[in-house]
Amino acid sequence: MTTKLTSIIVLTLIAAAVIAGLALWNQLPEQMASHWNANDQVDGYISKFWGVFLMPLVTLGMFALFLVIPNIDPLKANIAQFRETFNMFIALIAGFMLYVHALTLAWSLGYQNFKMSAAMLPFMGILFIAIGYLLRQAKRNFFIGIRTPWTLSSDTVWGKTHQLGSVLFMLSGAFAILGGFFGGMTAFWMLFVPLIGSTIFLVVYSYILYRNETKS
Repeated sequence: MTTKLTSIIVLTLIAAAVIAGLALWNQLPEQMASHWNANDQVDGYISKFWGVFLMPLVTLGMFALFLVIPNIDPLKANIAQFRETFNMFIALIAGFMLYVHALTLAWSLGYQNFKMSAAMLPFMGILFIAIGYLLRQAKRNFFIGIRTPWTLSSDTVWGKTHQLGSVLFMLSGAFAILGGFFGGMTAFWMLFVPLIGSTIFLVVYSYILYRNETKS
């Protein structure tokens, strides 16, 4: 996916989210739900203004950051080698952010016959699977990927860590999708246990690889 096409897709999604919020303005309550706990109960609220505009603004800010990163990284030539995959990830994460925004608008309008976790987790699972694919393509850089002191010090350690990380994140994505069928605390554990466990394991794994490499 080219950067131009990615920009068009993301900016169109943001514009659509803002237009939808403005069109629904008079139907939305003054206080909108903004956070759900692990039991799918609302435990946080936000004013209507921020309920309508916060997520599009955050998505726009993230998009701007994602555009800047490849140009300021000292290893930007490496990023260029997987830029199309990175662009796909940008579009997916923008889509996820605005999907959550749409769910929040629907909930605030009274359409509450769904569990937020069950609605979010399948998309999160797809996002983790996309991250896994991105990790497989990523070359050594300072912003994107599994950045430990040891992966950043060695192309070999970077490559091996990211190959395993790709598999682990895809598996975490599969567990997240399955969690969507359960919702509540079960979904919470199916999301975070594989994700946190994989992250900790990969940090340790990268250190062991680097130590073995420097001993030889």
